Amino acid sequence: MTLELGVNIDHIATLRQARGTPYPDLLQAMKLVEEAGAHAITIHLREDRRHIQDADVYEIRKVCQRRLNLELAATDEMVNIACDVAPSDACVVPEKREELTTEGGLDVIGLFDRVHKSTQQLNNAGIRVSLFIEPDIEQIKRVPDIGASVIELHTGTYANAMGDDKKREFERIVNASEYADALGIQVNAGHGLDYDNTPIIAAIPQIRELNIGHSMVARAVFVGIKQATVEMLALLQKARA
Repeated sequence: MTLELGVNIDHIATLRQARGTPYPDLLQAMKLVEEAGAHAITIHLREDRRHIQDADVYEIRKVCQRRLNLELAATDEMVNIACDVAPSDACVVPEKREELTTEGGLDVIGLFDRVHKSTQQLNNAGIRVSLFIEPDIEQIKRVPDIGASVIELHTGTYANAMGDDKKREFERIVNASEYADALGIQVNAGHGLDYDNTPIIAAIPQIRELNIGHSMVARAVFVGIKQATVEMLALLQKARA
């Protein structure tokens, strides 16, 4: 089974927003990522608009040649925007204003009603819904009740762990992937993945897609975003060989 790569271009927008310039051009970056063979473009429209802006979402949607995966909080504002834009996929994520990036998975148990409402609205608009959650069996058990057909496992804890803790976090991801797959849920994964820690995650056979951004944008500083994408795709292909 082919492992797909979604490239998150948020942090190209972060660089742009640092000076309020029209560059770097997100559409140019997206085109290069697509030319390199990425399977999806991922963007996160945050409530504070710290990187991706509303206009970016609409412009990217118009010209995107791959699947567009829009990350969003489970709020009326964000869900309404998603339904208007109509991306291929919408990934519902937790969001805190003070965090540097999304930390931790969505609590689908504690926020069941809100997430269920958002998921149903997105489903009714013909958008495939993914829930960004921890590799936790109890959380995964509630996903079918919410109505999402995809989960994205949060790999950030694994990425930041060391020694035995890293081994334990990896096993959690493996177990969660196997459990979700047995329920008929598509398993994606992402957060904190780079060119060193991705191969072992990519080798998990139940995982269908990895969404990677920051490390690829950092690599692009030296080799360009197209080459950074080519290199990551080669790692994924080797892991599944």
